Amino acid sequence: MSGGTGTPDAGTGAGASGEAEPRPCPGGDARAGREVFEYALLRVVPRVERGETMNAGVVVYCRARSFVVARTHLDEARLLALDPRADLDGVRGALDAAEAVCAGGVAAGQAAAEPPGSRFRRLVAPRSTVVQPGPVHTGLTCDPEAEAERLLELLVR
Repeated sequence: MSGGTGTPDAGTGAGASGEAEPRPCPGGDARAGREVFEYALLRVVPRVERGETMNAGVVVYCRARSFVVARTHLDEARLLALDPRADLDGVRGALDAAEAVCAGGVAAGQAAAEPPGSRFRRLVAPRSTVVQPGPVHTGLTCDPEAEAERLLELLVR
């Protein structure tokens, strides 16, 4: 965990609580080839008045690689335990939309024409919906795609 914030030390290999650590970059030097990346969790807030949240995805952005991706996983049983009347289709649709915005193309709508950094900022902007972004964190990685999968496993599944 990093400096008392309750978040893992993403991509630095400095995890102290047994979380999965990233593989070293090719070449053996712990920092060689690593680039700064940013990430935010996508949280489901089924009933705002109760203040309960559930992690359901992660958005990863690496400016140096012009890379943005969202990876999601909806644990329906857990969501229904928080709110038996949760709109599963609506939540799934919002998570699918986040993945589509990152992927670009027709499914991203008008966001498709934006550069990766703008699409990331669009997804991590605060909002009052059932799927909300958490705070943005940073780390170092030599493989942003693998980092997205690692964070999904560590923080969502």
